[in-house]
Amino acid sequence: MKRFLASLLVTFSLLGSGMAAERPNIVFIFSDDHAPHAIGAYDGWLKSVDPTPNIDKLAAQGMLFQNSFCTNSICGPSRAVIMTGKHSHKNGFMNNGNSFDWNQQTFPKLLQKAGYTTALYGKSHLKGTPQGFDDWKVLPGQGLYYNPDMITPEGQMRIEGHCTDIVTDLAVKWLQEGRDAEKPFMLMVQHKAPHRNWMPAPRHLHLYDDIEIPEPNTLFDRWWDNEKPARYQELEIDRHMHLNFDLFVDLVKDFDGKSIKGRVDKSAWMNMQRMSPEQLEVWRDAYAPKDKDFHAQNLSCDDLVRWKFQRYAKNYLRCIKGVDESVGTLMDTLKDIGVDNNTIVIYSSDQGFYVGDHGWFDKRWMYEESLKMPLIVKWPGVTKAGSKSERMVQNLDYGETFLDVAGAKIPDDMQGRSLVPLLKGEQPADWRKSIYYHYYEYPSVHMVPRHYGVRTETHKLMKFYQFGEEWEFYDLENDPDELTNQYNNPAYADKIAEVRAELDRIREHYEDDSDVAEKPKAWQETMRTPAL
Repeated sequence: MKRFLASLLVTFSLLGSGMAAERPNIVFIFSDDHAPHAIGAYDGWLKSVDPTPNIDKLAAQGMLFQNSFCTNSICGPSRAVIMTGKHSHKNGFMNNGNSFDWNQQTFPKLLQKAGYTTALYGKSHLKGTPQGFDDWKVLPGQGLYYNPDMITPEGQMRIEGHCTDIVTDLAVKWLQEGRDAEKPFMLMVQHKAPHRNWMPAPRHLHLYDDIEIPEPNTLFDRWWDNEKPARYQELEIDRHMHLNFDLFVDLVKDFDGKSIKGRVDKSAWMNMQRMSPEQLEVWRDAYAPKDKDFHAQNLSCDDLVRWKFQRYAKNYLRCIKGVDESVGTLMDTLKDIGVDNNTIVIYSSDQGFYVGDHGWFDKRWMYEESLKMPLIVKWPGVTKAGSKSERMVQNLDYGETFLDVAGAKIPDDMQGRSLVPLLKGEQPADWRKSIYYHYYEYPSVHMVPRHYGVRTETHKLMKFYQFGEEWEFYDLENDPDELTNQYNNPAYADKIAEVRAELDRIREHYEDDSDVAEKPKAWQETMRTPAL
C-alpha cells in the first residue's frame, strides 16, 4: 500500500511539474542557406517551379512566419544562437572561425533535465563534442554531399550515399528504433543542403532540365559606381562564381584544381575524389552534354551571367528537392509510428540566401534576402492550419519556444522570447517592434564587412563600422529591394534620428559591448581595394 501511494505521489508530482508523457514531441528540421523565396508557401519569385511541395503542405497544416529573421547571417553563429537563445556576443560564437563552448547552457540540456530524450543528426558546425543529446551523429565542419564522414560518440565513420538521404535515414531509424518511447522526444534533423557547392543527389541531376528558372528582377544590379560597402564584396555570380568549382563545368576527378589560386571554394572537386565509380559516371552523364553545349555557345557579358544563373539556380533547387523529400519522409514516419498528432514539426534554415538577387549568391549581409529566414510550425490541435504571422521573430526565440512547449522554465539570461503565444493565435500587445543584427566575419570568405543594425517594421539602419562613418538607411515600404540608401537624404532626417535612437536602445538592451571601433586608415586602404 505504501509503495502504491508513493507511486501516486510521484505521478502527481510529474504532472504538476510539466513532466507528463503527453507533452508534445518536437521535430526540428533545419536546412542550410534555404532562402524563403525558394519555398513555394512564401509566394516568392521561385514559386512557379514548385520547389517544395512537402514544406508547402507543412505550412498549410500550421503557421508560416512572414517576418522571421536571423541575428547573424552565417552558419555556425546562427546555430549557436538557437542552441543558447543568446546573441553571438553572449554565446561566444561570433563567426565560423570560433569554437562553441558546449559546457554552457543550451536548450537541449534543459530539455533533457525536463524529461525529454534528445537526438541530433546532420550538420552541427559548432565544433567540439555535442552535449545535451542522448544520441548524435554530426558532419565534421561543413561536411560533404557524397559519401560523407560522420562524427559519432563512438568515433568518426564514413557513410555511403548522399548526405541529405543519410541524415534523413539516421533520423528515421532513431524515431523507429532508437528513442526512449516512454519519454517525449526532441529531434534535430540538420541538413547540409542547399549549402555551396550545391551537389544534388543522383536522382535529381536532371530535374529542371526542361525549364528556365525565372530570373530575379535585380539580377543585373551593379554596385561598382557607388560608395556602398556592397561595392567591395566577392559574391557576385558574374565575377566570383567559379565555372569549374561552383558550376561543375568540365569538373572531373582528375581536374587540375591545384593550379587554380585565389579565394575559390574547391569542396565540390575534393568531394569528387570520394565518389564511387558509379556515382562519377552518373554525374558526368548528367553534366558532360550540358558542358559541351555551353562551350559551343561561347557566351559573354550578360548572356554568360544568365547561363551561370541558370546552372546555379537549378543545382540549388535540386538540392532543396532532396530536403523537401526529407520533410515528406519524416512526416510519414511520424504518422507510421503513431505520434504525428502529438508532435510539433518546425521547418527553418540558418539564414536566407541570394539566388541571383542583386546579382549575388551566399548571405552575410543585413539586406532582406539574407536577413530573412524561413520558419514554419505545425502544432496539431494548437496552431491554426494555414495561419500566418506578421510579427517579428528571430532564431533567438527558438530555444525559449521549445522550453515553453515542454513546460520547462525559461532561464532569465536567455535573450529571446517564446513564440508559443503567437502559435496559439494570440496577439501580445507588447511584442517586439524591431530586431537587432550583428555580423562579425571580416576579413573572410566573400569579404562582407562587419556591420550591425536594427530593422523595424518599416525601416532599416545599418552601420559598417570598421571603415568609419558608413551608414545605410532604407525605407522598406517604398523600397523593398533596398536599392536606394536614404541616409543622407534630408527628407528622412527625422525618421533616421528615430531609428538611430532605437538602434542605441536595442544594442544596450542586448548588452552588445563587442568592439565596433574604426580601423586605422592604412588598414582600410589595404582592405578596400576592390577587385573590379
